[in-house]
Amino acid sequence: MNTLHFATGLGAGLSSGALIGIERQWRQRMAGLRTHTLVATGSALFVLLSSSFGTGDPSRVAAQVVSGIGFLGAGVIMRDGVNVSGINTAATLWCSAAVGSLAGAGLPGYALAGAAAIVAVNTAVRGLAQRLDRQPGSGEEVPTPYCVEAVVSACDEAHVRTLLVQALLEAGSASRLHAVASTSDGDDGQVLIRAEITSAGADSTPVESAVARISMEPAVVSALWRQTVV
Repeated sequence: MNTLHFATGLGAGLSSGALIGIERQWRQRMAGLRTHTLVATGSALFVLLSSSFGTGDPSRVAAQVVSGIGFLGAGVIMRDGVNVSGINTAATLWCSAAVGSLAGAGLPGYALAGAAAIVAVNTAVRGLAQRLDRQPGSGEEVPTPYCVEAVVSACDEAHVRTLLVQALLEAGSASRLHAVASTSDGDDGQVLIRAEITSAGADSTPVESAVARISMEPAVVSALWRQTVV
């Protein structure tokens, strides 16, 4: 393996991972630009390493990369009661490893094409999936109820409450805010803010964005969301 081969494979792996990561970072997912770039680059380096020995079999190393990325993917999948989130992020990480392996195997064009296809799935196909997420036979989307809760200091309750309402209202017409209530959370000067919202279909993006927004506030002790049972 010469320097040009190494640089081409490494550059293609890094570029492919960055292309996928930019879209994920823009949507503020758990694994963003750095994670996907590192996964694709690392996969490319492992395959390049196997090629450097001459007698090595890159396909065997690629198979080990596929197995190893499963542990990383499992780390981004979270369960909250009956709800499971992070599966799409884990699948995207798996795909990043695949395009990195293509780059390391000396197929930079295929790697970039694969990265473009992954970005297309996470953007264009996302809207199609939301339209298909309807109650079978009725043709109408099933409204899903969610609850957002945040524990804040009493002196900052009004500010955080306003931010939460704004974040939920900015979700658009597909979501509907029903109630917001604040209650004292004991004698430690903290207040529990609870908001109830319904979203068309099973799209939890509005509540995820709202929780991400208020979690950045220093006054917020904890923030979470969950799907409520009707």
